[in-house]
Amino acid sequence: MTSARSSAARKRGAERGGEGTAAQGSPGRERRPGAAVRADMHRAGGGGWALAVLLLAASVLGATLLVPGGSLERGAEAAPPRDLDKKRPVELKMDHALLLVHNELERHLTVYWKSECCYQCLFQVLVNVSQSGKSGKPSTAAVSVSTQHGSILQVNDTREKKEVCRLEYKFGEYGNYSLLVKHTPSGVNESACDLVVNEDPVDSNLPVSIAFLTGLAIVIAVSFLRLLFSLDDFNNWISKTINSREMDRLINSELGSPSRADSLGSDAQPATWHLSTHPPRLRCVDTFRGISLTLMVFVNYGGGKYWYFKHSSWNGLTVADLVFPWFVFIMGSSVFLSMTSVLQRGCSKGRLLRKIAWRSFLLICIGIIIVNPNYCLGPLSWDKVRIPGVLQRLGVTYFVVAVLELLFAKPVPENCASQRGCFSLGDVTSSWPQWLLILTLESVWLCLTFFLPVPGCPTGYLGPGGIGDLGKYPNCTGGAAGYIDHLLLGENHLYHHPSSAVLYHTEVAYDPEGILGTINSIVMAFLGVQAGKILLYYKDQTKDILMRFAGWCCILGLISVALTKVSENEGFIPVNKNLWSISYVTTLSCFAFFILLVLYPVVDVKGLWTGAPFFYPGMNSILVYVGHEVFKDYFPFQWKLEDSQSHKEHLIQNIVATAVWVLIAYILYRKKIFWKI
Repeated sequence: MTSARSSAARKRGAERGGEGTAAQGSPGRERRPGAAVRADMHRAGGGGWALAVLLLAASVLGATLLVPGGSLERGAEAAPPRDLDKKRPVELKMDHALLLVHNELERHLTVYWKSECCYQCLFQVLVNVSQSGKSGKPSTAAVSVSTQHGSILQVNDTREKKEVCRLEYKFGEYGNYSLLVKHTPSGVNESACDLVVNEDPVDSNLPVSIAFLTGLAIVIAVSFLRLLFSLDDFNNWISKTINSREMDRLINSELGSPSRADSLGSDAQPATWHLSTHPPRLRCVDTFRGISLTLMVFVNYGGGKYWYFKHSSWNGLTVADLVFPWFVFIMGSSVFLSMTSVLQRGCSKGRLLRKIAWRSFLLICIGIIIVNPNYCLGPLSWDKVRIPGVLQRLGVTYFVVAVLELLFAKPVPENCASQRGCFSLGDVTSSWPQWLLILTLESVWLCLTFFLPVPGCPTGYLGPGGIGDLGKYPNCTGGAAGYIDHLLLGENHLYHHPSSAVLYHTEVAYDPEGILGTINSIVMAFLGVQAGKILLYYKDQTKDILMRFAGWCCILGLISVALTKVSENEGFIPVNKNLWSISYVTTLSCFAFFILLVLYPVVDVKGLWTGAPFFYPGMNSILVYVGHEVFKDYFPFQWKLEDSQSHKEHLIQNIVATAVWVLIAYILYRKKIFWKI
């Protein structure tokens, strides 16, 4: 974002390009006699209903802070610039700025544009500008330019196809700029381009900053309250301030009568009984799942329409690219932990296999229904049904990983953890058959990706097609991955609006949840299985667990460095969400192990954080995911905005919608309602 400039120093020469643009309380806790009020307050401070309500309050507070009156972000459009004279200004949309091209030359000009994030892309025609008038008055053309990333502008002589000048600049949202193409003082045959800022842009990232600071303030406030209620002196002060008779009156007025209090107390007991009759859950696993799911809901609802909350056009990473792989990773961890628990309780492998197959089938069916809503287009034709999707990918991945563990894994004895050493590799060597099959699957992915002949495309092509690679392979989006999907599923059954269409102007259908990428999602889920094995094999040995998490983090990070050459586009295998490249898997798995490295000691060992509020959606992940997809167009998850071209209004709407789902997950958790398939 460009900074504010004085009107006297706003010119930018063509040679100076702008820089381009990143706690629930324990249900089973005993209440001390005569301290019911304090116990409730302590439990709320530990991350119960108060945190969920506070999260929703944060959204309301953010709305109050971000919408004081009119639309600040449209200020640049409100007053037409003087340079346009009587011409009607271009209507600006979100993530765009107004550019006025002034031509003082006696020849027609063509202005070309491309984004600096569009790798090896062809220039696209931005606007044509006629030659200056006979009176010497420059001709002017108005056009909007993207502000999401840095721009590269090239001005050519329309007739001679000769470059006049080129410049790079990062335009600011709703800014007003002039590009002056004029003769240099040295002679009429030489020309130069100057960029002038007529009106400063707005700070479009300000709503995100305010929302972040608001959330941070709430976290600090809740942490401070938890600290206070954990101090005996503070609790004693409360008990002295409120006499016991007043406390009894408050309790009776709240509960109605002592008999009702007893009935409510008895209603709270099943939660304690429920937790004590099942093997203890690792809250860090559910918290991690909830973090990825909450982020997924937020970005799927729009993420305030910010580019970094959308999927990357091709290579690289954004926030939106993180959430699905993390969900796959933690699903793998849950598969091993739950399967081991079920086998230890005496369930037969045949019965468990039937459950795995049924659950996978349900996930695939629900996924197909969700990705083909067709609410307003009439009956859906079978010829247009999209087959791949998120839940479909999860269903296939779950089936393969769960069957592998069922066929080869043995239940871990209770005394096994005490026999492990710090440098033991038992968690890896005990799974050598699974590792062998996983490495075989990865070899299949590598062979198909780099050696499968694709008609009309270079073998081993990993690019986006379209205008990328200088427009040489416009219909080769995804290379072998796209070809296999078209061959086996057909174009009509694939996703027709891939993220590559935004920058690379691709026109062929491409599905990011396609067949070939499923292999690497299986690899990622199996790495999650490995994390689950570490947690179970080295139970209660915090040092061993953290050492192995750190070791996997380093190993996978080094693999990513080798594959990508620490470059977005120049590596052997770039990080790519659309392809689910192996470097994408190793990079996101590295991040996942690091997150567990932080969460496990904080949540499960030290108990410094209960995982709230993310723990609650993590406990009801299928319901939250399906619900947020089905009800995304309904109130209170969406409403008519006063200004649809305002980041702040979209951000408020998306934060509120996400907070509502977290609150729903909390209520369901308190009601002990969990949707399991």
